[in-house]
Amino acid sequence: MTPQELRARAYAMPINSPAYPLGPYRYNDREVLSIGYRTDPAALEAVVPEPLRPAGDEARCNFTRIEDSTGFGHYNIAAQIIPVLLPGGEAANYTRFMFVDAHPPSAGGRELWGFPQKLGAPSLRVEHDTLVGRLDLGRLNVAIASMGFKHQVLAAEDALAGLATPGVLLKIMPHVDGSPAVCELVRYSFSDIKLAGAWMGPASLSLHPHALAPLASLPVREVLWGAHVVADMTLDLGTIIHDYLA
Repeated sequence: MTPQELRARAYAMPINSPAYPLGPYRYNDREVLSIGYRTDPAALEAVVPEPLRPAGDEARCNFTRIEDSTGFGHYNIAAQIIPVLLPGGEAANYTRFMFVDAHPPSAGGRELWGFPQKLGAPSLRVEHDTLVGRLDLGRLNVAIASMGFKHQVLAAEDALAGLATPGVLLKIMPHVDGSPAVCELVRYSFSDIKLAGAWMGPASLSLHPHALAPLASLPVREVLWGAHVVADMTLDLGTIIHDYLA
């Protein structure tokens, strides 16, 4: 393999059988239960990296079931999200934690965009009249969310506005000596969004302390809303908005 051939193929590891194909990535019937809740403002300030600023005292937990995605196939996600303001004042969603149950999306998400992904056992399913999201690590439960199943239609424009809000990630990749090779804020977004359905309903969220999944360090003071959204969309490749090593 010549250096030119190597560079042309050097988008993922291992070079002779990459863990994922090159995007962008299309998701079909992507289903999300999202719970917004009020938390401790001081705790938010402590975990949101400057120059981002918390947009208020709200945090969110999302539970996602993906049945059909380009290159990644089927997998599940649980994430903790913080609404933030970008330096120019634009609203965005900063992902603090994300747990997935499959290796290819974990590798691709971390290496390409910088999604803060670890392996876990997230799930999203309908239990009789209730939509239930869970995150378990081994035998310990970290989070449980529930919402009444399709109690009230969520306006399409509100659901689409939420899906169109850009996301922000703190991407970190080390040199072989452990020093940072990449330390930057990355912006990403979804495009070509086709909404299949969106609903709201009575919701609850419980977070349990875990040494290696400290979602509960942003405690639930009041559940504000719950939303259930199903849509097709494309996850585009990202852009750098701030380089901490520059």
